[in-house]
Amino acid sequence: MVVRDPRSIVLAGEVLEQTRRLGLHDLGDVIEHQAQLLLGPLGRAHLDHTSQSFVGSPSPQLAKFHTKRDKLIAFHGAFHGRTMGALSLTGSKPQQKRRFAPFVPGVTHVRYPYTYRGCSGGPQAEEAFALGCARYIEEKLFKTILPPEEVAAIILEPIQGEGGYVVAPDNFLQEIRRICDRHGILLIADEVQSGAGRTGKWWAIEHSGVQPDMVCIAKGIASGMPLGICMTKADVMDWVPGSHASTFGGNPICIAAALATMDILEREGIKNAGTVGEKMLQRLRPWVAKYGTVGEVRGRGLMIGIEIVKDQQSRTPVGPMRDKIVELAFERGLLILGCGETSVRLCPPLIVNQQEADIALDILEECIQLAAK
Repeated sequence: MVVRDPRSIVLAGEVLEQTRRLGLHDLGDVIEHQAQLLLGPLGRAHLDHTSQSFVGSPSPQLAKFHTKRDKLIAFHGAFHGRTMGALSLTGSKPQQKRRFAPFVPGVTHVRYPYTYRGCSGGPQAEEAFALGCARYIEEKLFKTILPPEEVAAIILEPIQGEGGYVVAPDNFLQEIRRICDRHGILLIADEVQSGAGRTGKWWAIEHSGVQPDMVCIAKGIASGMPLGICMTKADVMDWVPGSHASTFGGNPICIAAALATMDILEREGIKNAGTVGEKMLQRLRPWVAKYGTVGEVRGRGLMIGIEIVKDQQSRTPVGPMRDKIVELAFERGLLILGCGETSVRLCPPLIVNQQEADIALDILEECIQLAAK
């Protein structure tokens, strides 16, 4: 029996009217927009109320459902969330997993192409190392311990966030795509940190020319309002109703925030991220020659990582020095974060202007000098 309280009917009408005032006519507005960007007119999306974990979990679930396979491949240094499913894929820090075992079985972690920590030499050596990281999956895993026909998906961040703002080389992503195609494996791109215009394109994986089968989106897509999107092709999202759901999925306020955010990104944010980010990188890259404790500067757009080392010859990580830089910057009014074992991440708002970026780098440069003394 269903009892309809008149007060709830009035309230529902008020909520509907408020969503109209917000300019929200249909959740399909966001889905259609994202689908066109990522996957063409055949895209579909699952919308969740909360952020990274709640898109990091349904993506492998959907991959398993669609492929009828039960194994997953993720990467060392990865961060995909903190719910048990997403945490099973995460490989960033021991504390994130300490005393929470056992995790979801069937996950194999492999090496991410962290070129600064994996090889020495010029661009050719880095490309060879990155290619080797990808081919290890096919040439070693698939020939020893992991039958490829049991793997549902490979999930990766095109630029690792918690892992150190490490940019995956294009040839690595292209080879992973080829491996997935050869073995009927889905490629999942976690763009929670790197997406929504941060790198100067809508999605970081676009820089490589690779199209994933599924994309995890959150955080920046709604300017911090809790919204997560799992986007994939229509023929992949074939699970039946009830296979996955979210109590607060598609919250009207969050949808309105996403629509407003996407408008700003298209009008100015993405272009600005590319322009200001490149100018920041142009100023930062010479710091490797200028300061002995700056081992590497890397990034795309406004997603920039600076590796702090004891010296450039040994490349020894110095987490305490990195932490000191973050602390000194805070004391001077600049908010930055650490990432990985010994890196600083720069991830300013996508509307930051050049003057603000210059001031921030002035402060950061001073802090790097002070921390080295």
